[in-house]
Amino acid sequence: MTAATLEILHRTTYRFARPVVLHPHRLMLRPRESHELAVLDFQLTCSPSAEIAWSQDVFGNLCATASFSQMSAELSIESRLRVASNARPWPVFSISPAAQTYPFVYEAQEADDLGLLRLPAPDPDVARWAHGFVAGPRTDTLSLLKDLNAGVLGAALYRVRDEEGVQTAGETLRLASGSCRDLAALFIEAARQLGFGARAVSGYMFDPDREDRQADTTHAWAEIYLPGAGWITFDPTHNSVGAAGLIPLAVGRANGQIMPVSGSFAGGAVDALAMEVSVRIAPGG
Repeated sequence: MTAATLEILHRTTYRFARPVVLHPHRLMLRPRESHELAVLDFQLTCSPSAEIAWSQDVFGNLCATASFSQMSAELSIESRLRVASNARPWPVFSISPAAQTYPFVYEAQEADDLGLLRLPAPDPDVARWAHGFVAGPRTDTLSLLKDLNAGVLGAALYRVRDEEGVQTAGETLRLASGSCRDLAALFIEAARQLGFGARAVSGYMFDPDREDRQADTTHAWAEIYLPGAGWITFDPTHNSVGAAGLIPLAVGRANGQIMPVSGSFAGGAVDALAMEVSVRIAPGG
């Protein structure tokens, strides 16, 4: 399969009422490479200039810590990258025979390693909603997860939400709406209520049919661990399965752990004037 090359420009700009002291910022902007995704080029710049220190977190995400030595009334963080993706639009998953029918039992070692990624929050409404997708005492595992993925948009409409943070799964059900990160969190929590190992993913989505590239943005989705197949991508915002068109930056137990840019400054709320995020994704040469 021929790999598709994409070029991505991601710029985050903060503006302040006066020069402020910038605390270290954590940047999760370099994509996670895999058998489906290769990073061909990556450039990270900050203005004012910053000292960059790289590390890996507990999930294996590459994290850059940007430390600033001068005060500034504006902070700009920009990443430019080229990636090659060969993710199939209609993937076939090699799920172990023992896990093809739900319910199944993870092997002890896998269950231990998944740990908190299988632990649901105590919410009877979400548990009831999730178990409503189980067709019977023995049902096809992948079909169950696909139905759950499709069911998110049946329970909650997608809406742009500029407020920081992520709604709880229960809040999204009660409000019947949420952003992509809220819909992903609902799917993840529901999957955990059913006993699956699930994790959150942040990154980008490329839609070749979109004409307005100014509408490109960061995106959030989910992954479910199934023995044999490994981590399978589910995007409840678009009711899709598989990683085609998705460029993952980071994975974590919850969306709050994997924000592409996070940090703070010394000052009051009145000093923060604006934050702007722009993402442009285009086919590369």
